[in-house]
Amino acid sequence: MGKYTVKIISVIIIKKKIKKFIYNLALGIPIGIVNGLFGAGGGMLAVPFLKKTGLEQKKSHANAIAVILPITLLSAILYLVNGSVKFSQAWIYIPTGLIGAILGTLILKKISPKWLKKIFGAFMIYAGIRMVMK
Repeated sequence: MGKYTVKIISVIIIKKKIKKFIYNLALGIPIGIVNGLFGAGGGMLAVPFLKKTGLEQKKSHANAIAVILPITLLSAILYLVNGSVKFSQAWIYIPTGLIGAILGTLILKKISPKWLKKIFGAFMIYAGIRMVMK
């Protein structure tokens, strides 16, 4: 291979990596909008987006939590500052929510990716139907 061929291949590889990086950055926008607008649901978008980047099922779910955490914290702070949330009404769910998070993490380690995918899909369908019907 000639010197110029190597340079052309390098440029093509770099352009693809930049394109993929920008694409991945852009996926954060709908995740943030959904999570901020509805108070939840950003993770439901994050999981398939993360799978599309090549992560396996379990890692997509685990990484979705890492993606959602700062988005949720910022949304919660903004809602508190704007007076939309009263901490006195929300705090009661925090201890049991933390227990649920621990249990979910333990279950994720033990469940097969096949069943995780099925349960996640069923939950998405259930949540969607419930929201449309109410």
